[in-house]
Amino acid sequence: MIARITLYIAIGFVLLLGYIKFLERKSVFFPLKTVKMTPASLHIPFEDVYLKTEDNVKINAWFIPAKDAKYTLLYFHGNAGNLQDRLEKISIFKDLGLNTFIIDYRGFGKSGGSPSEEGVYRDALAAYDYLINTRKIKDSGIILFGESIGSAVAVDLAAKTKVRALILEGSFSRGKDIAKEIYPMLPAFFFSNIFDSVTKIKKISCPKLFMHSKDDEVVPLRLAQKLYDAAPGPKKMVELRGEHNDAFLASGNVFTSSIALFIRELN
Repeated sequence: MIARITLYIAIGFVLLLGYIKFLERKSVFFPLKTVKMTPASLHIPFEDVYLKTEDNVKINAWFIPAKDAKYTLLYFHGNAGNLQDRLEKISIFKDLGLNTFIIDYRGFGKSGGSPSEEGVYRDALAAYDYLINTRKIKDSGIILFGESIGSAVAVDLAAKTKVRALILEGSFSRGKDIAKEIYPMLPAFFFSNIFDSVTKIKKISCPKLFMHSKDDEVVPLRLAQKLYDAAPGPKKMVELRGEHNDAFLASGNVFTSSIALFIRELN
């Protein structure tokens, strides 16, 4: 009888663990396939670009030039929507005198394939290689920008390559820490060690700008602080206000002026 009860408990544990893993994968990416707007909708010139990743997935990207730009911002967006949902930030970056190269991860917008952690890392590397090999932009002219889950993509790429600087907005320490926020009653070993930025950032020596809202309802400020504390210098933290997706607007000119100052200091 005891053996049977033990068996049932073990089976229940395995099923629960499998269900948690399933939810974990399903709750990461929320892609939108339809792209109805482009920078041209805001009268901003751009180039529509397609790239091939190392595992032969075709991804879509936009290159938005700025006059006399010294730096190109390689932009990794969050886990939902697609390129068209970032037009306001693209406009801000152009006004700051930055070229912007933004990609849609596999499974998003016009990009092929299905999103996964390793997949979006490959997408990021393909974008970096395109700037270096096709655009002939030096690594010293590339700044990585990652928002939300894109911050983990930017950190992974910065740990593997050379770039001038790294800007993170709405970042977090690792996926396991976010999962614990959603399921606080479950022990940590239930969750995969995905998007482990807190380990990778220790390898990154370039200047880093962290921006995070104290009001963020998705990623608590303390998880960004945990990532910041693990990062070597030079680094700076700027506190924003507003919700996770609109802090760059709700904070007024703090978002824009902080990036402008950071770039001036790079020079």
